[in-house]
Amino acid sequence: MQAVYLLLQALLGSVIALFGGVIFLYNRRLSALLEKYSVPFAAGVLVTVSLLGLIPEAEHEIGESVYWIVLISFLGVYIFEHLFFDIHHHGDEDGHTHEIKTSSVGFVIFGDTIHNFIDGVAIGAGFLINPNLGLITAFSTFLHEVPHEIGDFGILLKAGWNRSRILVVNIISSLMTVVGAFTVYFFSHSETLNGTLMAISAGVFLYLGASDFLPKIETTSKNKFKSILPLIIGSGIIIVTILLLPHE
Repeated sequence: MQAVYLLLQALLGSVIALFGGVIFLYNRRLSALLEKYSVPFAAGVLVTVSLLGLIPEAEHEIGESVYWIVLISFLGVYIFEHLFFDIHHHGDEDGHTHEIKTSSVGFVIFGDTIHNFIDGVAIGAGFLINPNLGLITAFSTFLHEVPHEIGDFGILLKAGWNRSRILVVNIISSLMTVVGAFTVYFFSHSETLNGTLMAISAGVFLYLGASDFLPKIETTSKNKFKSILPLIIGSGIIIVTILLLPHE
């Protein structure tokens, strides 16, 4: 029964999030709404779940060494992304869109597959510590994966891919979340290892929220509050979820 519960959590953070992105993508009104407000919302989700959910639990398992692991994973993801996968940022400062090369598309897919696997590791490690923590992690993964998937769809569409091919490739990639979750479930029986994996996931989530999402929040003089409000809402949702699903 535990395996079924973990499978549902992993699917929530992967395939279900993917189809959520598809719904928004095919509905122009919803897609425009999501594009406008999802970035600050996802930033609030990721930063909050990292600081209030993952890091405290990891510290409970492995002590103060968690902060070194979070720092190393944060810096490691930054270096790795900017050396190999900078194609994710496919516009320049002036908003001009550049042509997407075929080789770059391969890097996008490979990078997303790794990202999905790490999401699964986070869900699996959280689940082993406490199923409620796994659910919180899966929920936060879902909330940031929907806009992330839409961004990937946009890149592949610009590269000339048709929608059906994009959908199949992204489904296969998203299933790596399930693989990551069950890899931890079957092979990680050490509290120290689970805490370490949790700390690594926290560093990755913190990087994504603080470095990938926060700098992209549009704050013009006319709509600063509208830009910041989704950030507060995203953070608030995770805070309420943590309070309603205690996992100590």
